[in-house]
Amino acid sequence: MTKPLRILLQTTLLPTEEDDWTIARFSLLRDYLASLKDEIGNPLCEVTARDREPDADGHDPVLSNLDRANFDELWLFALDVGGGLSSQDCAGITKFHQQGGGILATRDHQDMGISMCTLENIGCFHYFNTRQPDPDESRCCRDDPYTSYISWPNYHSGNNGDYQIIEPVEPVHELLKNPNSPEGVIKYFPAHPHEGGIGVPKDTPQARVIAVGKSKVTGRQFNLVVACDSTNDKIDTIPGRVVAQSTFHHFVDYNWDISKGCPSFVEELPGDGMKQELRALEDIHAYVKNLALWLAPE
Repeated sequence: MTKPLRILLQTTLLPTEEDDWTIARFSLLRDYLASLKDEIGNPLCEVTARDREPDADGHDPVLSNLDRANFDELWLFALDVGGGLSSQDCAGITKFHQQGGGILATRDHQDMGISMCTLENIGCFHYFNTRQPDPDESRCCRDDPYTSYISWPNYHSGNNGDYQIIEPVEPVHELLKNPNSPEGVIKYFPAHPHEGGIGVPKDTPQARVIAVGKSKVTGRQFNLVVACDSTNDKIDTIPGRVVAQSTFHHFVDYNWDISKGCPSFVEELPGDGMKQELRALEDIHAYVKNLALWLAPE
C-alpha cells in the first residue's frame, strides 16, 4: 500500500486570533484534500492543519523542526505583516525544502507575509510594498482603488465570492490541466479584490509564471502562479518543488463559499459567482489535487 502524502497546512497567525484568517477558515480545503483517494481507493493525503504556536523563545516547535520524517509538503499561508516566522522557523522550513519537501507559499496584498522574505529559494518569488518590491517599477502603484487603506501590490481580480477567468501561460503546465473540463484546462480561480504580486528572479531558470489574471479595474495582467521545479542547488542537494501563489484567497473558505463567513474587518461586499458557476469550484478542486500531486517529493 502506498502511503498517503503528508501535508501540513500552516498559517503564520496565532490560534488566539479568532477574528482573522486562521486555519479554521481553511476547513473546505482541509476536508477536500482529506477526501481525495488514489487509483485504488486509498486516502491520497493525510492532512494536518494548524496555526503558529510559538514557544517562550518565539519559535514554533513544528516549523523550527520541520523535517521530511514528518511531512512531505508544506502549504504555507503567510498572513502576518511582520514577525510571523522566527529565524529558527525559517531555518526549519529551509531545511525541509532542501531535503526535498514540496512547498506552496502564498500570502496577499501589500506587506502581508513579509516574513517569507528570509526563506531561501521560496520567498524570492513574492513582491512586497516596503521590501523586495516588483523590479518593474511601473507596477509599484495602486491597482485596487476601492479599499483605500490597502496599498500595492493589490490587483483587483473581482469580489470575494466571485470567480476570475485565468489565462494559462503556454506551454500549459500540468498544474493547470483538468481532464474533466471542456477545454481540458483550468479556466476559473476564486477572485479577490486585492491580490499580491509574484514573479521570477532572473537567476531562477527552473521557475516560470504558469498563469496570469487580469485586473477588473485597470485591465492590467498580473501573475497568479509561479511554479519552480526541482534542481540541484549550490549545496548539491535536490530541493523540493515550490509554487508561489498571488493570494491565499484562492484557498480560503470564504472565497469558495461566502456563506462560511469572514473576519469582521472585511468591508468589501461579496459576490456570488462561485455559487452560480459550478465549474469554478470544480476547477479550484482540480487545481488543489494537482498541487498535492505535483509538490510530492520524488
